[in-house]
Amino acid sequence: MPVYRKIAALTATGIAPLALTLLSTTPAAAHGTLGDPVSRVAACYAEGAESPTSAACKAAVAAGGAQALYDWNGIRDGAAGGKSRERIPDGKLCSANSEEFTGMDLARADWPATRVEAGSYTFKYKVTAQHKGTFNLYLTKQGYDASKPLAWSDLDLAHPVATKTDPTAAGGYYTFSGTLPERTGRQLIYGVWQRSDSPEAFYSCSDVTYGGGSAASDPAPAAAPSAPTDEQIAQDADKSTIDHGGMDMSGDAPATHGTHGSASPSTGAAAAGTGTSAGTGPAADTGADEQLTAQGGKENLAETGGDSTTPYIAVGGAAALAIGAAGLFASVRRRAVTAGRHSR
Repeated sequence: MPVYRKIAALTATGIAPLALTLLSTTPAAAHGTLGDPVSRVAACYAEGAESPTSAACKAAVAAGGAQALYDWNGIRDGAAGGKSRERIPDGKLCSANSEEFTGMDLARADWPATRVEAGSYTFKYKVTAQHKGTFNLYLTKQGYDASKPLAWSDLDLAHPVATKTDPTAAGGYYTFSGTLPERTGRQLIYGVWQRSDSPEAFYSCSDVTYGGGSAASDPAPAAAPSAPTDEQIAQDADKSTIDHGGMDMSGDAPATHGTHGSASPSTGAAAAGTGTSAGTGPAADTGADEQLTAQGGKENLAETGGDSTTPYIAVGGAAALAIGAAGLFASVRRRAVTAGRHSR
């Protein structure tokens, strides 16, 4: 076989698989979940992924497996694009419609719950990789029944209890303030963190009880939940399918996977895509998602991990390899033809 045909064969059998490999090896990175009030998935993971102690967390593992708890920082929708309500159906809010996290959607009134009161509240979001974006936290309406599947209509979407854009991370947390309105009994805080540099969004469900007591529907509340420790996270990093490489949970800010700078301080509580600040007037229920609309993806604003351009970079790299191989093939073929003419 002529040498250029051998190279053509190598190109066909080698470059294409290499291109596919480049497209498929990008690890799941980033993420986080509410640490105070602690989310369901984080509280269950803190109890122990293989043997949680509360009845609700045991049921969650039975329904979805222990892997979901090891992946506590990965409840996400990579293509949310500010359209969470359209993409996540009622009854699937706490899992973000993911089969892996289906246990988080269990409708029951005995989830470990943080005791809260009406008034100002300092929220802490446990973050394992930073991203530009906006947090919106929503509280359930009075009359919420935890024994029924959580629906979008259960949330007071017109009045987020906290809204924060690009908070600064410190000690492994994004920390920002908000205000909890009057409620009684068991409620739930639903968190949506919509990236502004990518369509990706992260979600969390935190169960709370008001007034230091419990609702009539919660006659035997579990012990107060806690967030996982940094030591537990580090010890179980190899059991997670979420990329933990390079993360430093004990420093002032999580380590980054890329070469970008640290997160810039927030310049206001404006929600992404609307310019509406918390406290400047309620948004209509039907427009709540517009608060979370991503602002494109043309700039590489991610503090860590990939952004919306990552797939195109991978494709471009694969294309470059293919073009290079084609050029080599053409060059060798020209040389072979020229050599053949000279030998005549």
